[in-house]
Amino acid sequence: MRLRALVSVPLPVLLAGALAAGCASPAPRPPAPAPDDVIKAAQQRLTDGCLSRRGLTPPRPGDRPPAAAERTRVARALFGTGRTELSLTLPTGHSVGAHTDGCLAAAQRALYGDQKRWFRVSTVVNNMEPEAAHADRPLAEVRAGHRAELAQWRQLRARALKNAEAVLAADKPKAPRGS
Repeated sequence: MRLRALVSVPLPVLLAGALAAGCASPAPRPPAPAPDDVIKAAQQRLTDGCLSRRGLTPPRPGDRPPAAAERTRVARALFGTGRTELSLTLPTGHSVGAHTDGCLAAAQRALYGDQKRWFRVSTVVNNMEPEAAHADRPLAEVRAGHRAELAQWRQLRARALKNAEAVLAADKPKAPRGS
């Protein structure tokens, strides 16, 4: 008998109750972006601003490529010119270099604080797999040998994330008062 009483509740009443319960709960928040994405977005914003201040248009995927002379101007402004001031020869024998005078270098200094240190530790950390393959050693063994670089990399990444969040927050439009 009791079951019959529940079944006799009109469908509109059940739907109204379900709708009201659904409306009362807040909408789910989108997941927070990954730290890499936050740092990349801030680096993009910083390099775009630097290029724009130099009177150049930041390149975008899908845009029509500019003339060769303009591409050269953008590349020099972005990556720097002259001899590479930073270089590192890896255990694989490959050499990696970077400039300290371009927009990318300025963005790295703003985010990581110490571009020279970031260049060194990120190059080592990003090349541990090739090092392991070249030396025919397990990756875990190579990682253990680079404990100091990994610790510095984590420290610099934490600083970069904090600075990136500040860069991105500084450019957000303010919410209107009273809302």
